[in-house]
Amino acid sequence: MRILLLAGTYEARQIALRLGRDGRIDLTASLAGVTREPLPQGAETRVGGFGGREGQQKFMSNKGFDAVLDATHPFANRISYRTQSICAALGVPYLQVLRPGWSPEDGDRWTFVPDEAAVAPQVAANMTVFLGTGPGSLEAIGTLPAAKVICRRIDPPDGPFPWDNGAWRVGRPPFTVDDEIAFFREEGVDLVVVKNAGGRGGWAKLEAARALGLPVVLIDRPMQPPGEKAETVEAALDWIERL
Repeated sequence: MRILLLAGTYEARQIALRLGRDGRIDLTASLAGVTREPLPQGAETRVGGFGGREGQQKFMSNKGFDAVLDATHPFANRISYRTQSICAALGVPYLQVLRPGWSPEDGDRWTFVPDEAAVAPQVAANMTVFLGTGPGSLEAIGTLPAAKVICRRIDPPDGPFPWDNGAWRVGRPPFTVDDEIAFFREEGVDLVVVKNAGGRGGWAKLEAARALGLPVVLIDRPMQPPGEKAETVEAALDWIERL
């Protein structure tokens, strides 16, 4: 069985490692290429874009995939919509692996906003804001001119921070709760802004914010495409077994 795995998440890597050991499966993992040195996926891996819908449909048709597992980031909904549509056109089974979002616990000071553009009204003057949303969100969030902004990224930047009131910090996850507490204290963070991505990777930031009594702004997930969903790696592997 030939399977295309759209990767880039913890769940995708776990799926790839499991399916890569299954002699019945011919697995191709695909990464967008956002990170310069991605973690090994445990399977044949292509890196980079497809060249739009036409390029992706041609690639998928030529490869003759029997199924597609979409385990991209919950905020990468453009590629998810496009892939679901292509699968429908080609008659290829499609499953979106979509982990649950985070929910607040006792002691959390969370505010949910619908999108990046809604972050600015939550930022008071003279705050130090940690944007845990990744470099790709800066334009949508806006400059936040009254605040000091800290944004962390995996790869060293190619240039200075795009705003005079901001700074890059470079670090590769995973980070522990203690790591994040120390980081927030060192930077003097007053407000944490994250996407409601769910999963294990970013949870340490939220636990650290709770421990320090910091307010958190969570950006809601965008709409997702129609079709079958799996919340866990095991559910995705069960879906493959049923094909």
